[in-house]
Amino acid sequence: MSIPTTSTVLGSGSMGPGIAALLARYGSGVRLHDVSEEALARAEGTCAGVVAHLDRLDVPVTPGGSVTFERDQAKALDGADLVIEAVPEQLELKKTVLAQVEAAVRDDAIIATNTSGIPISDMAVDMAHPERLIGMHWSNPPHLIPMIEIVRGERTGAAVEEQLVGIVEAFGYEAVVEKEVPGFVENRVLYAVLRECMALVEEGVVSQRDLDTVVKWGVGYKLAVIGPMRLVDMAGLDIYQAVGSYLNRDLSTESGVSSLVTELTAEGRLGMKTGGGLYEYGEGEVAAKRADIVDGLVSVRKALSAIKPV
Repeated sequence: MSIPTTSTVLGSGSMGPGIAALLARYGSGVRLHDVSEEALARAEGTCAGVVAHLDRLDVPVTPGGSVTFERDQAKALDGADLVIEAVPEQLELKKTVLAQVEAAVRDDAIIATNTSGIPISDMAVDMAHPERLIGMHWSNPPHLIPMIEIVRGERTGAAVEEQLVGIVEAFGYEAVVEKEVPGFVENRVLYAVLRECMALVEEGVVSQRDLDTVVKWGVGYKLAVIGPMRLVDMAGLDIYQAVGSYLNRDLSTESGVSSLVTELTAEGRLGMKTGGGLYEYGEGEVAAKRADIVDGLVSVRKALSAIKPV
């Protein structure tokens, strides 16, 4: 399967510009749509930054690719081979947008949603042809994390899944095919880890800074190379069974959200977006930290791409 000649990305928030710029890099003519003129103006600047990141990764430029910024949804959808819905995570909003998409695009166009956890089947319930809708969950930042979760709803067509996997592989990403479960696989694993991390900090076992160090160098470093299933094989299933037999009982089973998070949220301390959260950020520090994160992701991706998969 080749890259779509024409793609449409609906929503120019945190994910849309990166998705659009990446598809354009591989030769697709992309229309990035948003109802907000201000959001589209910001997206233009974001796309320019994405291009610079792709240059650092030495991603080849395929002729014919482009990104145009379009407030008119009908124009954005006209002739699209692939539509990626990336509007805010609100079920009713997504259902409304998908109904508009279904009425506007060709019968053979793929309709994908970048939801991070809303069941595909719930979004497709009012569609005339729910077999056309499929989950395409990019990891943020989408132009740097080379893995996409492909999630079929109860009525998604097998041919649609096959086509989308081919598209993802055509621009060099890993396509992970999953059954539909709340949160999908990536967020389920991530939130299980975060639950234990929040509990350890909240209970005073470790500071947030030291917790980050443990996960970065003790857990993340290994898992980036090995992967959890291979790690268990390497350590030995007998070891995993022995440790798990006593440790699993002691791990957090909190079904709600940590009070550490809910209290900070109630105070309006939301993290980088407000200048403080679990950490404090001084003048100019947020921009510097974000730049450091991008630098790190670029460097790690280059390093991981250079080693043989384990």
